[in-house]
Amino acid sequence: MKRLFFLILVSVLLVPVGQAQFSKASLQATGLTCALCSNAINKAVLKLPFVASVRADIKNSSFSIVFKEGADLDIDAIKAAVEDAGFSVGGLSLTGHFNDTRLIKDQAVTIGNEKFHFLNGDGKTLNGEQVIMVVDKNFVSEKQFKKISKESQLPCVQTGKATGACSREGMAAGNRIYHVMI
Repeated sequence: MKRLFFLILVSVLLVPVGQAQFSKASLQATGLTCALCSNAINKAVLKLPFVASVRADIKNSSFSIVFKEGADLDIDAIKAAVEDAGFSVGGLSLTGHFNDTRLIKDQAVTIGNEKFHFLNGDGKTLNGEQVIMVVDKNFVSEKQFKKISKESQLPCVQTGKATGACSREGMAAGNRIYHVMI
């Protein structure tokens, strides 16, 4: 029994868990041509259950999103809302408050209900307010994604889905994993 307890304790301690809560995001949209386009995205994102407010910057085709405190964030739902409005995501940065979140090369960090694979920052510990950029396919330009994906040999970077290499972190193959950079 002691041996089983020890194994469980060790496995929990080896998986980095992020003590973080995302409070806001900055969304860059592509394909906008007028104020009506901006309004369509604004309305679509505002319908998401975890979004408290959205402020559009028409001149820069960007949106400042504030999340409801304590609500579960769904990053793919933000992208889907933008796409359902007829546009594409050109960039998404999340701002959160971190408390001793240690980054280890090629290990996922759990933040809320999601897994995040930091492609940079190995050995750093995140504290205080930090901005992270989602760099998965369709969250950045095709040119940016091509450059970023060359920096990692892990197949999950191409798909956004956990692979056999991720199973050592307790993730089943096929689970969603977000690739981010600080």
